[in-house]
Amino acid sequence: MPAAIRALAASALALTLSVSLAAQTEPIALDPANPHYFLYRGKTIALITSGEHYGAVINPDVDFKLYLATLHADGLNYTRLFPGSYVEVPAKSFGIQRNDLAPEPGKFLAPWVRSETLGYAGGGNKFDLDHWNPAYFARLHNFLAEAERQGIVVEISLFSSQYGEPQWAVSPFNPANNVNNTTLADWKKLETVENGKILAYQEQYTRKLAHETAAFSNVIFELQNEPWSDRPKLVDVINPYLFTGRDQYPNSVELPDELSIAWQTKVASWIVDEEKSLPHSHLIAQNYTNFRFPIRQLIPGISIVNFHYAYPEAVTLNYGLGKAIAYDETGFLGPDDAAYRRQAWNFMLSGGGTFDGLDYSFTPGHSAGDDTAPNGPGGGSPTFRKQLGILVQFLGSFPLHRMHLDPHTVVHADAAVPRVLSDGSTTWAIYLDGRNEAGSDLKLDLPSGEFTVDWLDVTTGKTLQHAAFHPNGGKTTLQVPPYLAGIALRITRTR
Repeated sequence: MPAAIRALAASALALTLSVSLAAQTEPIALDPANPHYFLYRGKTIALITSGEHYGAVINPDVDFKLYLATLHADGLNYTRLFPGSYVEVPAKSFGIQRNDLAPEPGKFLAPWVRSETLGYAGGGNKFDLDHWNPAYFARLHNFLAEAERQGIVVEISLFSSQYGEPQWAVSPFNPANNVNNTTLADWKKLETVENGKILAYQEQYTRKLAHETAAFSNVIFELQNEPWSDRPKLVDVINPYLFTGRDQYPNSVELPDELSIAWQTKVASWIVDEEKSLPHSHLIAQNYTNFRFPIRQLIPGISIVNFHYAYPEAVTLNYGLGKAIAYDETGFLGPDDAAYRRQAWNFMLSGGGTFDGLDYSFTPGHSAGDDTAPNGPGGGSPTFRKQLGILVQFLGSFPLHRMHLDPHTVVHADAAVPRVLSDGSTTWAIYLDGRNEAGSDLKLDLPSGEFTVDWLDVTTGKTLQHAAFHPNGGKTTLQVPPYLAGIALRITRTR
């Protein structure tokens, strides 16, 4: 090979490697080609997990390396993290008996150092909010670095509602738990601008976390977890025909009130301002409400809209915003994993960008997610995580940068609720939610051409049927194989 050609080839290789390295180090972002999904390490991805209860850094009894390796081995790519402004009570909060987010007495590893004064309600000395804890930030850095190595994106939920006196009693911001005189008469004003001295400490904490995570490409910030819980404003109900309990959870749709929104807006501005002086900025998520609601207005700077216990309509009602819509938490439907699997397929095949299930098989001392004894209000198991991995693989096999919500291709699905994504011309991803032991018909509206169809068992990942298909254009019918717990379909145009 002539020297000039060798030099040109070497230059091209160097440029390719440089571009590849840049893609590896750029923070996760919304994909410019399709902002319903994410661009990470040069690929368009959806984020899916069944993860531990957010205490992997603040609870030293969590082996986070084993935890992250387990998620990776199960084919999952996402986790949430509460970084220390909120903590729960062992064996009491929400009925969770073995709770990563509730360290044993004296073990809570917070961003702030312990003072020399005894008396923290969760065991040990009170906190000094004027001084950072180097041991905490070393563990945070190690956690984020290991997650990055395993290809796992981390949503850092900076703050959370308190929900009640038990959680407020162990909060570092509670004046009884620190030496900084953070007097607050009403804990329901903790996440408002009317919280006295606490606001300045919240700003310092937010800016510190933005600064400490600047080097990591796998970080998303969420402003506050479930802000409507402490400061609810009723805006809708799920079932208006109930005779009793119509305006109460779990039938009520509540938004946070004006005081909460004003405070969240400040938190977002702190992140944006702090990151102006840093090499990169990170995506910011706003936790909007439970269930579903047509979004009225987002806080400035928001790229991701988080719903909890979400219906697919949370996506379809807000698809036109051009944002990633996230199913940010589920896990209060009892121990049967089938319910959570259905939630995941329905939401993601409606155009969702994220699915996050609470996995109660991750507990202190069981960081491989193998604690399958009853534990609180939800489920989670090694089997379920592998089933979610099937969903990750299914979605990842499509060109997500071209895939969009498709309300037209399925004309009718017998005894099933259809969810459809497509690129409009060459490939379709379909999920049928239901049960049909005898087989059924699926009526489609497709262009003429040559196609292949592949039916997928969503519980095993096995292909149930592969066939050629030759519609003549317009309405046509496919025979659906029998299925017991939902079924997925890939349609590919070959000519």
